[in-house]
Amino acid sequence: MPVNEPVRIDLDHIIKSRFGEKKVPQSVINWLKKFIHQDFMNGYLEKEYLGVEFAENLTPYWDVTVEVEGLEGVPDEGRFTFAGNHPLGGIDAMSVIAQVGRKYNGNIVVPANDFLMAIKPIAEYTIPINKMGGQSTELVKLMNDAFQSDRQVIIFPAGLCSRKIDGVVQDLPWKKTFITKSRETKRDVVPVWFSGQNSRRFYRLDRLRNLLHLKLNIAMLTLPDEMYRCQHKHYRMVFGKPIPWQTFTPEKRDAEWAAWVREQVYALKKED
Repeated sequence: MPVNEPVRIDLDHIIKSRFGEKKVPQSVINWLKKFIHQDFMNGYLEKEYLGVEFAENLTPYWDVTVEVEGLEGVPDEGRFTFAGNHPLGGIDAMSVIAQVGRKYNGNIVVPANDFLMAIKPIAEYTIPINKMGGQSTELVKLMNDAFQSDRQVIIFPAGLCSRKIDGVVQDLPWKKTFITKSRETKRDVVPVWFSGQNSRRFYRLDRLRNLLHLKLNIAMLTLPDEMYRCQHKHYRMVFGKPIPWQTFTPEKRDAEWAAWVREQVYALKKED
């Protein structure tokens, strides 16, 4: 499926248009281009895939294999919320989008973080979850519309990719929105677990940011390089059985139910 205007990464243009012709040395720009692997990324973007095709063809280009389990146990009919952990930031999300998108003929929507929002070929599926904190009326409406629609919702309730917590790579606490909205719209929740982790550098930068109380998410700046490093690797993705929406009773707060579903996701992990 061709893109009307081919999407490319052009750091020369981006930096010079933002900072001026001579504000940033060309040597620095060249280093940044290598760091984000501009040529490699453009090599894929220039293939002009869109939507599910973009997600499906990404793993072969990266020479990544993903072993998928349990998706056949999710009914072909019905509306579901696919709630997953987010260990990597890119390959994991693309793999879930590819599998669920193909099963349901592209009838999906993904409340996405800033990194996924930047991937324009899947823009038709995404809404900006990280900006929900501002309580913009328009964004709240987009979230409500997503859950009320007939599309399958794919969500990573941590909002960010996993961090190292107590020495273990795991998601931050999950936000409760997916519980509240799934119950309101009578959607069963499908837990999804994905294997893998980013480099030690990523977690060290995140720890440094916390120690220095930096507002800039310096670890996130490395995500293009982290995604590049996923090449030639093997991952596992496990879909659990749908959890009926009636499970989420008033006996627990929605935040507690979100934490419980998070536990169900990590329980899908099996030792290799």
